[in-house]
This record gives sequence, structure tokens and C-alpha cells, in this order.
Amino acid sequence: METLTIQNTLQKLNIQKINSGTSTGANFFGNGAEISSFSPVDGKLIGKVTSTTKEDYEKVVKTAQSAFKTWRLMPAPQRGEIVRQFGNKLRDLKKPLGELVSYEMGKSLQEGLGEVQEMIDICDFAVGLSRQLHGLTMHSERPGHRMYEQYHPLGIVGIISAFNFPVAVWSWNTALAWISGDVCIWKASEKAPLCSIACQHIIAEILKENNLPEGISCIINGDYKVGEFMTTDKRIPLISATGSTRMGKIVASTVGERLGKSLLELGGNNAIIITPDADIKISIIGAVFGAVGTAGQRCTSTRRLIIHESMYDLVKNTLIDAYKQLRIGNPLDEHNHVGPLIDKAAVKMYKAALQKVVEEGGNLIVEGGVLSGEGYESGCYVKPAIAEAENHFEIVQHETFAPILYLLKYTGGVENAIEIQNGVNQGLSSAIMTNNLREAELFLSQAGSDCGIANVNIGTSGAEIGGAFGGEKDTGGGRESGSDAWKIYMRRQTNTINYTTELPLAQGIKFDL
Repeated sequence: METLTIQNTLQKLNIQKINSGTSTGANFFGNGAEISSFSPVDGKLIGKVTSTTKEDYEKVVKTAQSAFKTWRLMPAPQRGEIVRQFGNKLRDLKKPLGELVSYEMGKSLQEGLGEVQEMIDICDFAVGLSRQLHGLTMHSERPGHRMYEQYHPLGIVGIISAFNFPVAVWSWNTALAWISGDVCIWKASEKAPLCSIACQHIIAEILKENNLPEGISCIINGDYKVGEFMTTDKRIPLISATGSTRMGKIVASTVGERLGKSLLELGGNNAIIITPDADIKISIIGAVFGAVGTAGQRCTSTRRLIIHESMYDLVKNTLIDAYKQLRIGNPLDEHNHVGPLIDKAAVKMYKAALQKVVEEGGNLIVEGGVLSGEGYESGCYVKPAIAEAENHFEIVQHETFAPILYLLKYTGGVENAIEIQNGVNQGLSSAIMTNNLREAELFLSQAGSDCGIANVNIGTSGAEIGGAFGGEKDTGGGRESGSDAWKIYMRRQTNTINYTTELPLAQGIKFDL
């Protein structure tokens, strides 16, 4: 993408002054240090934003608190109407926002556009959900009484998102929080701050058109210290945080200490099991896309391939041939399959992981490396690598956010493969490739995958918004997006109504006056 094109993209997204370090729009307060956003695509400076100070943060919270008093009183279907308008505006701006996601984060343009489509999809989901925020009616043990439960908004929802999905994960949270009656404060990754400002401008326009307070949607910018403003703040009852397991443990501890609620979406160490009854074609497609899509920087990326010994050589050789066909380069060129890592720190981790797996006894069958020269000036482009390894290797037990795939061999029945699959601390996404019904059902049973997501004959990477997204163990146990994930953004209340002239007490207790 040429400089002129990215400037046009920023202009379409109403970000005209970003290169001077300032921005207009609802609740973008920043009087702190500058944050420079460099594109991993070409290493060029896209723009600068200013970080949020403690004083700025206090203004944001007060603005959000004031807006909540108005927003919570709107009927949920009316809140859904605002979300519908937001979704329609995203349809209008899908191309420029997708371009910005691709250019600032480094994922392919198709994935950037796909991420905006996820935002549109969750808006559609939330609109329908706004008419279905249901409770239950229960029978009381006392005559002339009615019991039921209902859900009320929490207040302010704090959202901390990661660089790899700079807009979609925010929308998963905020669309549901908005229809629930909550207002949101979003701290985006400092590695992709312009995407958050673009989203804020879009929703700010919608709120202004509907004469609604701007504090319904707020953003703050900065590093982990700015995130701590929210995690330690009792005025924010729920913190939804996406990132590493290390970060999630800190958030959970901090929020739990003040008895707040946390929704955690943390690391993944995802595996695909390939059994003797697998369809080799879809197995290879699923494995390759899962391992190299977004340059291996998805929490659902395929890290481990657990292959039956009878299929091992066939799968290995087919993968080697497939990797030879991968095109690495500018992600805005739709002919390329793999873009850059987010920054040079990520490249350093990638190189360290390759060195570590060899030191532990692994064998690199597709060697990696950092690319240089024309088209790779940013220094963030690396080759997807494949290593033969063992599940107990320390490096295999950890998540490396890079395109490195570990091949693991299993013998005997599928139970042995499932044991390997479950033999890591993370529990996000998993998959089995098989045409054997018994193997598939066992994988999905209580004795099967211990992950929050378990797939049959599709890969580990990606998820539809209709189902709840999240994982177990060190992945944090959170659930976002579909199903009944909306409940975490609300507080449950049980109500009992006595419509008689008597006051019978529970359990038959007598208390006469």
C-alpha cells in the first residue's frame, strides 16, 4: 500500500490529523506520551497517538458513568437499533477499515476484510438478541406468590484487546454489552492503536446522529499501565481481557482482589489429530491454513499436528510440498498467503523458538528464517517452519505467536492421540480429522478434548459468531460472542412477588405478631 493510499484510507475513516499526534472524536483524551504506529508491512510510520494519563482516564470514566444513566433506561430493542445502525455503517466502511486492519496489524487483506465482516455479523446477532434477553419464571412454594429472574446491565465494561484482532474482539464484547445496557471503555493494543480510533469515530457519528451521550463508547490508549487504571477500578464491574496467559493471571488476580468480574480469552496451544481414517486433502488444507494464517498470530492457530504413525510420512511429505507453494509478502497483495509478524520483538521470539526446539532434540523439516531484501524492509517477514518434536518439549508446551508447526507422532488408538492433545496447559481450540464416527464421537465426549472448542473435519483456526468462543485451563475459561455469552455482561436478579394479603414465610416458619 502506497503512502497516498493509506492516507486516503485514514481520511475515509475520519482520521485526518493522526500524523500530528492528535485526534478528534468522542472520548479520545490523551495528554500522555506519544505512541507511534509503524506498519509491519513496510516499516513506515502510519501515525502517532497520545496515551491516556490518569487525569484523562478520570474524565473518561465520569463521561461513561453519566452516559450509563441514560443508556440503561432505553428499552433493549432500541439499544439494538443503535447497534444495527453501527453494523450498517461498518458495511459502508468495510473496505477502508479492512485495509487499515491489514496495514497496521499485518494480516492479509482478505483477513482484514473478514475481521470487519465479523464485526458486522456480531452486530446482526446482537440486534436479534436485544429482543431475547430472557429470564426464567419459577413456581414458588408459597401460595399466592410468583418468582422469576431478570437481568440488568452491569454498568461500565472495560475491554482490553490484543493486536492480532484489533477490531473484531472489541466488537464481540461491545455489541453484546451495548444491547445489555452497558457502556464500554476500550483499551486497544498499543501495537494497533489507529484501528481503535477508527472504530471510535464510526460509533461516535452514530451516537451523535441519535442524540445519545458520547460516553456510551469510550477509548483509552497506552501500555499495560493504562490497562491497570481499569483493572484496579471498582467502578468497572467487568473486565474483558484478551492476551497472553501471563497477562490474564495478573488481570484475574487484580480484578478478583476487588471482587470484580473478569472475562479472560488467553493463550492457545491448539492441535489437530489426524487419524488413519482422515481425508488427507482437507487435513492438509486445515493444517496449513491453521498454522500459517495471520502468520501464526491467532490464539486459535494450529501449533501441533498429532499424526498416527501409519499416516505420518504421507502427511509430512505432503505438508513439505504444500509449504513450498506458500507466497510470503505484502499482505495487501491478495496473491500472498503469509504476511509479516507484528514487530521485531515477535521475530526475536520466533527465532528463539526455532533454536529451542532444535536444542531439545527436534528436527526442522521445513527450516524457517527471517526474510530480507526488496519487499521485506520492515524486518518482520519470516518463513513458516515445521519441526518434528515431542509433546513434552518445553517449547512445545508453550505458545509461540509465530508460524511454527510441531509434528507429533502417535501410536495405537485415538485415545492416545487425545491424551497428547490434552497434555498441555492451554485449552482453547482442537480438531480431529477422521471419517470414523466412533473416533469423532469419542473426541467430542467427556473422555475427549478438554478444550472450549472441539471440531471434526475442520481446523482449529477461526470460529463462527453464533457459538460461544473461549477455552478452558490456562486459556482462562471466558466465553464471548454467541450462544448465551451475553449473560456475563449483566447481573442476575431473582424477584418474588406476593399478591395475597398474607405473608407466609419460607420453610413454614411461624412468626406471628
